[in-house]
Amino acid sequence: MDALYTERLKKITDNYEQLVTQRNTIIEPGNGIFSRFQYPVLTAAHVPLMWRYDLNPATNPLLLERIGMNATFNSGAIKHNGKYLLVVRVEGYDRKSFFAVAESPNGIDNFRFRDFPVLMPETADPDTNVYDMRLTRHEDGWIYGTFCTERKDPNAPKHDLSSAVAATGIARTRDFETWERLPDLKSDSQQRNVVLHPEFVNGKYALYTRPQDSFIDAGSGGGIGWALIDDITRAETRNEIIIDHRYYHTIKELKNGEGPHPIKTPKGWLHLAHGVRGCAAGLRYVLYMYMTALDDPSRVIAKPGGYFMAPEGEERVGDVSNVLFSNGWIADEDGTVYIYYASSDTRLHVAVSSIERLTDYCFNTPPDGFQSITSVQAINELIRKNKEYLSKK
Repeated sequence: MDALYTERLKKITDNYEQLVTQRNTIIEPGNGIFSRFQYPVLTAAHVPLMWRYDLNPATNPLLLERIGMNATFNSGAIKHNGKYLLVVRVEGYDRKSFFAVAESPNGIDNFRFRDFPVLMPETADPDTNVYDMRLTRHEDGWIYGTFCTERKDPNAPKHDLSSAVAATGIARTRDFETWERLPDLKSDSQQRNVVLHPEFVNGKYALYTRPQDSFIDAGSGGGIGWALIDDITRAETRNEIIIDHRYYHTIKELKNGEGPHPIKTPKGWLHLAHGVRGCAAGLRYVLYMYMTALDDPSRVIAKPGGYFMAPEGEERVGDVSNVLFSNGWIADEDGTVYIYYASSDTRLHVAVSSIERLTDYCFNTPPDGFQSITSVQAINELIRKNKEYLSKK
């Protein structure tokens, strides 16, 4: 074997192992609601060498990268067999996205991909691109993945190579090795941010939806929807209602969509969502939270104003800049919540909070009053309360 090949192989292998085993540390002091970490949990460089390189010196004597990986982001998340498991959106240099399973012993570092990416079965209408899987362990015994399946718009002019149509793909598994593909969700509108509720509601499957008039524009779609489904193997939205609306001059004036499935707490269901607004730099994606009632997951009971998380520092830079997006979180048995969020469609991070902190945030953060004056009134009320408290010390 050529010495240069051997030296290069050792170098890229050592660098890979150093990256994957790198210890992640909390960034202090944070805002008390959640804590960010120093490093992303997954980047394109975390993709296994065997996926990218032909390691046979006879067929790749220069040890060139054969299949390039561009990004790792927008991951579903679940605790499975004692490990923190992510179904990651991996994007190659060819712009195609696919799913791959990565696991960690602690949820914050040492994530390693399984040997092979997911070979997702197709429907009769083949997918061009699949991405952004939400994972739900449902009370029916299956683990479901709902994801976007994208295809070229068949009604677009021949010269238009960018128009697309989106639908929600549905698959289920028990071991994350074998997947059963179900028919795509039937809907009167384009749907690509659909989340399955983990429990039956009135004996039916329940979906959080995001109706849109087109692939990009929400149009008449009013926000995050709610629909009950009789049969998940032939899912179709009927009598869809909007439970979390879009509003003018807010963080979700253009679009909003459910992130992962909500977390059940003693005080209600915790929801994480993304909101989109337009600005001079383009579209800005942030994360926000709300809560719904235990006895009726479609009824909002708490809605803190403004964003929960927004891009900071290097998170603002990437393939699609100024974007935070989350479609996965894990609530541990001790109340710790691991929030997996992607920045700028490029890399995947984790933030840590707790059920206690997140419910406190939702119930005690002032709601959006939709006017500058109401924002000032909320600040003044907090100042008055602080002055009154400090004057009694």
